[in-house]
Amino acid sequence: MSAIDYSQKIPNNVDLKSDKRLQRALEQWQPDYLDWWNSTGPTDFNMKDVYLRTAVSVDKDGWAHFGYVKMPEYRWGIFLEPGDPDRKVGFGDHAADPAWQEVPGEYRNWLRRLIVTQADTEPASVEQQRLLGHTAPSLYDLRNLFQVNVEEGRHLWAMVYLLHSYFGRDGREEASELLERRSGNADHPRILGTFNEPCEDWLSFFCFTMFTDRDGKFQLLALAESGFDPLARSCRFMLTEEAHHLFVGQTGVGRVIKRTCEVMQEHPGKDVREYGAIPLETIQRYINFWSSSSTDLYGAEVSSNAANFFRAGLKGRAYEDKYEDHTALDGAYTIDRFIDGKLDRQEIAMRNAMNEVLRDEYIKDNLKGIEYWNRITEKEGVDFTFYLPHRRFNRSIGDYAAGRFDVEGHPIDEATWNARAQDWLPSDEERAYVKSLMKPVYEKGKFASWIAPPLRGINSQPIEFEYVKL
Repeated sequence: MSAIDYSQKIPNNVDLKSDKRLQRALEQWQPDYLDWWNSTGPTDFNMKDVYLRTAVSVDKDGWAHFGYVKMPEYRWGIFLEPGDPDRKVGFGDHAADPAWQEVPGEYRNWLRRLIVTQADTEPASVEQQRLLGHTAPSLYDLRNLFQVNVEEGRHLWAMVYLLHSYFGRDGREEASELLERRSGNADHPRILGTFNEPCEDWLSFFCFTMFTDRDGKFQLLALAESGFDPLARSCRFMLTEEAHHLFVGQTGVGRVIKRTCEVMQEHPGKDVREYGAIPLETIQRYINFWSSSSTDLYGAEVSSNAANFFRAGLKGRAYEDKYEDHTALDGAYTIDRFIDGKLDRQEIAMRNAMNEVLRDEYIKDNLKGIEYWNRITEKEGVDFTFYLPHRRFNRSIGDYAAGRFDVEGHPIDEATWNARAQDWLPSDEERAYVKSLMKPVYEKGKFASWIAPPLRGINSQPIEFEYVKL
């Protein structure tokens, strides 16, 4: 079904009321979720009316309703795209077998691991961004922050539904654990490193939604191919919601760039910091940090786990339909391994390269964003070209974590890295400067000195619309 039943305590389109045991379990988890939201979600804004979109169906068109909602009253729920009774597994050893409606026993632990890892990223980002409302550059941006936050919460619900429905006691325990880990907590951190990084200013937030949420897009695309049909159907609708998060990131960084270019043209030869703007070089260094951290999220370049997930039909490739060979048994992938301090070009079995195949698609998509930003500088008449650092740069996971590389991917020694790192990554001084600009602007239609207004408002509303009632 595509319509969502909002008469239930937990909105859903999975006929939850027909399974009383599952319904009770999720209704028992719901208060713990709200406690988590109130204690680690956006601070001090829970009683404010926010102009949010809420899913009312899972149709491709007209699926969202816009209106004022207090965030704790947002109707988080369980939304799956309609199923196809004739759907087949699309890849791996089970290609062309009927898609699974229940968890295949031999793959239970792998599947649970995939779901938990994806689920853990959703509350983590809310925790990372919880203080940003206090320094929002406009009501428009404040609303976008909260829209991202509530939808990350919704995506957590999507994964928790799968854990409760299909994994019994283990699933319930994992769902509880998702509310106990904390981003950046030394004793109980989130699973993936990027989701423990501080996100303390809005340039970081825009880079996070550009690069880290884009990783989320490609992880969801891979999981949307899963032979476990409930997971695939959950992820397909999550992708519909995720598109807005990427829009916030790409256009947000673009608006920061545009404002800096305007200041450069208004005050040629001057330091833009004198006028409350962010230097383009600083923006590039933030891009380098967040893009390299997010590139780590795909894991090691050569991975037996990725091979196993593909073989089992649990996690495919983004856009699997475009490939001719859905078993990936015969092909090879050429990669520069980093062994004993040197790059060594090797061919590896395609299944072992599935992380790298997905990373390829991610990088291609990132480059479109870089091109978008360079069109802004070109249009504004500013001679500056943004770039995406090489995938080897600043890595903490995989082959390249064992060495040092410049932004073009060339191996360098530790001394060179130490001498050049502040050319490529934000310095403490730059981070302090960016944070010094983070003053809230809550007047309708007004924007902070360091960011340009958007081209248009949300849902055909004017830019000066009261997106959050403060």
